[in-house]
Amino acid sequence: MRHRTISGRIAYTSKKPEMLDRPRGQEWFSFTHHGDGSTIFRARCEIEEPAPTVLRDIVYALDSEGRPRDLHVHLTVGDAYMGSGWMHHSPGEQGGLIECESFGPSIGRLSQKMPYSGAIDGFGTHPIAGDGYTTRCMDISKGPHRRPIRVFLPSPDHRGATPPMIAEVGIGLEYVGDERVTVAAGSFDCRHFRFVDDEGPGMGGMPHPHYDMWVTADADSIFVQGGVGGYMQTWYELVELER
Repeated sequence: MRHRTISGRIAYTSKKPEMLDRPRGQEWFSFTHHGDGSTIFRARCEIEEPAPTVLRDIVYALDSEGRPRDLHVHLTVGDAYMGSGWMHHSPGEQGGLIECESFGPSIGRLSQKMPYSGAIDGFGTHPIAGDGYTTRCMDISKGPHRRPIRVFLPSPDHRGATPPMIAEVGIGLEYVGDERVTVAAGSFDCRHFRFVDDEGPGMGGMPHPHYDMWVTADADSIFVQGGVGGYMQTWYELVELER
């Protein structure tokens, strides 16, 4: 088979004074790049802090042009089943259609169809490795700059801890510059990006604090390190990688 797989693990830690550098979760991820140009991203995410705990399993498929195809989500919150669902994207010449089929104890059985006009930049999936891969939508040839990006998510919650339903989110993405970064998984030439939640409609509830991340400066766009400030005070680091 003509495919190439990348896999790794990201450690979640805290920067809160009372929990400084203590573990608060982890994420296992893989990207399978197929010979036809399509990609499948898989992730298992475990968030232990803050309570309630979150366990998320996702499978996200992109076509040969990097457009979202479908997204499968299964969510456990507080060690209890929260919901599962499937989102599908049908692109068109002037827009497209997002569909969602889901179920959860609090929402029952749900079917949604949301047509949209214009362009989108992908599906938001909530895993950290997926955040890094989303930065591929930036045109690095323009140098450091910022632009709004448009994504559809299965949850607008900051931790994705709600039953799967279609949510459109607009957020600013900034290319800051290039840096060499060393983490537990090794040293990497990286691009520094920053998500800024002031474009609207943004993430649910209060605005998401600035989110800085460093992503490998190659075609794989692997998340290397990053963190969120403000009230969240989180840090993420690549600790294992196999190409």
